[in-house]
Amino acid sequence: MPKTKSPLWIDLTVEHAENIQDFYTRVAGWESKAVDMGGYEDYAMTEGEEVLAGICHARGVNAGIPPVWIPYFEVRSLEKSLQTCQECGGIVICPPRSMDPKRHYAVIRDPSGAVCAIWAYQ
Repeated sequence: MPKTKSPLWIDLTVEHAENIQDFYTRVAGWESKAVDMGGYEDYAMTEGEEVLAGICHARGVNAGIPPVWIPYFEVRSLEKSLQTCQECGGIVICPPRSMDPKRHYAVIRDPSGAVCAIWAYQ
């Protein structure tokens, strides 16, 4: 069975990321740095130089992701974890995608309906 580590990242995908990033800068005291997505901007939420989270638009590679905070868990094998997810009654919401040549992730829903992402270095 694949093992996971502590969450590596969290992000939120919403229709109007610019409004929601403003909400979290005001409520949580975070700062916001725009991240160019080629035609629009997502946001890295920071405290000083430390990047804490992402707030993303529900478009492009993020289309279809539900508007919930999603933790990202590192797994040893993305392929094996996705197979196990489905065997155990989970659903793959977004199939594997690349963050860069070495990091790949997928968004899953467990049998209770909770959503998370799993990622692996390959």
